[in-house]
Amino acid sequence: MYLRKIQRRNKDGSVVRYLQLAHNRRKGGTTVAEVVANLGREDRLDVEGLRRLVASINRYLGDEDDVVVPLAADAAAGPLSVESSRPIGATWLLDGLWKRLDIAAAIRAIAGEREFRTDMERALFALVANRAIAPGSKLAAGEWVTCDVVIPGLAALDGNNQALRAMDLLAGADMRAQVQEAVFFAAANLLNLEVDLVFFDTTSTYFERDEADDPDGEGSRLRQYGHSKDHRKDLPQIVIGLAVTREGIPVRCWTWPGGTNDQTVITEVKDGLRDWRLGRVVTVCDTGFSSEANQTYLKRAGGHYITGAKMRAGSRLADQALARQGRYQQVRDNLRVKEVRLDGDDGRRWIICHNPVEAMRDAARRDDQLTAVRQELARIKTAREADAKKAKAKTAKTGKRPTAPSDAVHRKAECALRDHPTLGRWAKQHPATGRLSVDAAKVAAEARLDGKYLLATSDPDLSAEDVALGYKNLLEAERAFRTMKTTLDLRPVYHRLDERIHTHVLLCWLALLLIRVAERATGHTWPRINTELGRIHQVTLTGPAGTLRQTTRLTDTQTKLFKDCAVSRPPKMSGLTTPE
Repeated sequence: MYLRKIQRRNKDGSVVRYLQLAHNRRKGGTTVAEVVANLGREDRLDVEGLRRLVASINRYLGDEDDVVVPLAADAAAGPLSVESSRPIGATWLLDGLWKRLDIAAAIRAIAGEREFRTDMERALFALVANRAIAPGSKLAAGEWVTCDVVIPGLAALDGNNQALRAMDLLAGADMRAQVQEAVFFAAANLLNLEVDLVFFDTTSTYFERDEADDPDGEGSRLRQYGHSKDHRKDLPQIVIGLAVTREGIPVRCWTWPGGTNDQTVITEVKDGLRDWRLGRVVTVCDTGFSSEANQTYLKRAGGHYITGAKMRAGSRLADQALARQGRYQQVRDNLRVKEVRLDGDDGRRWIICHNPVEAMRDAARRDDQLTAVRQELARIKTAREADAKKAKAKTAKTGKRPTAPSDAVHRKAECALRDHPTLGRWAKQHPATGRLSVDAAKVAAEARLDGKYLLATSDPDLSAEDVALGYKNLLEAERAFRTMKTTLDLRPVYHRLDERIHTHVLLCWLALLLIRVAERATGHTWPRINTELGRIHQVTLTGPAGTLRQTTRLTDTQTKLFKDCAVSRPPKMSGLTTPE
């Protein structure tokens, strides 16, 4: 089917042209054009109606934006010039998810009736998008927004003033909690999140500075020395907590001073989630949160817990659980579980998990370490005997009274082995002689724990299999921290004020939420999505008839990414302006 033009010459010599919608049909071996519709005289044609028809056809075909808008009246009017070309795909997708999760509405509710020269909601979205796509400082984010990318609804951003002003909008724990609560319930309803299991863990991030904040001072207090999970105990840090669902969607974050102990934060976490009235929730934590006080607190208001238990800390209950006999139940090829109940420990179930593959790795690793210890002990013994032999030969040759050879070198080697972070655990020092030997009792005790880990739970309904698999999903929290520190560049933190440090972590949490939702919807990793959508550009064209922004044609892969996330595609044409 096609448009065709016919003409008729009048008696006065003038020519009248008509437009027809026609299609070819084969009849008797020849092709005949059949007229489907007469559109009328060309000089009286309803051009706008024809364009509406084209748009309707494009909508049906899924190409509603694929229209051509001329910027020049004719070829003599002058060529078009390209003013700029910026990526739009990734920011457009994130903006669609931002609105679907009601983050924009939550921030506008916080802003209330306050008036700003810059749209603070758009500024905060720009900072979150920058963290997900091209993380950098807030100053660099301002330049990125102004010069390097298309942020829907925001043409430019001043990284010195507007970005920090937007961050200050979220100053205060109540503001941040309000945003997180609104976003959580929107995400739970939109994504049908299961919040019967909530996984919680903490991490730390350090600051490149010489001194910690004064904890009793009037200024910043967050940056303190503490146990560093980044192995940088020489630098001040903050502690970050994160709660995620079993699907890996982060639902809330917390920030504490760097010296905060893991055992002390559970009460705040439990109270924060209880305020949301989630109903029955099982909190999953690792061994760092498994104190009796924390377990008791997690059981308040009908809640339950699954925690790891320390097997080597000398806990009486843990030792009793591990000593109980019983058969293992096969759960997976690499996982067996056994449930144990202890007398006098009502309300708590113990689950012993055994991984045969990991047991083989533990045994092989221990054998390698024991071989290194025995070789080092043999070397020290051989060197000591050689020195003694030399001293004896020297005495026989000189006839002088024999003197004991210096043992300082060998004792230093033994001290180094005893204090070795990996090999020292297998060495035992004898009190009488000070000599080292392999600790056979320690080796036997560790062999009994090969491939095992111990869990405790207060939930009476979950099966031993569900408890074990639920605890393994705690890896989702660790994966979230890994993403924050690598993909989102949580560090370095270019802030010194406590409120802005809190807000920086919140922005990283929002970025993590958006990319997790995108990954869950598409089945692709965020770096892959970001790379693919980064190829979509918005080109600004200028001609005598005005200025127009045109988006490059989307590939099938790019179209599917938007469709999977339920986000509309960026418009093919936008921003048409004509000179006055």
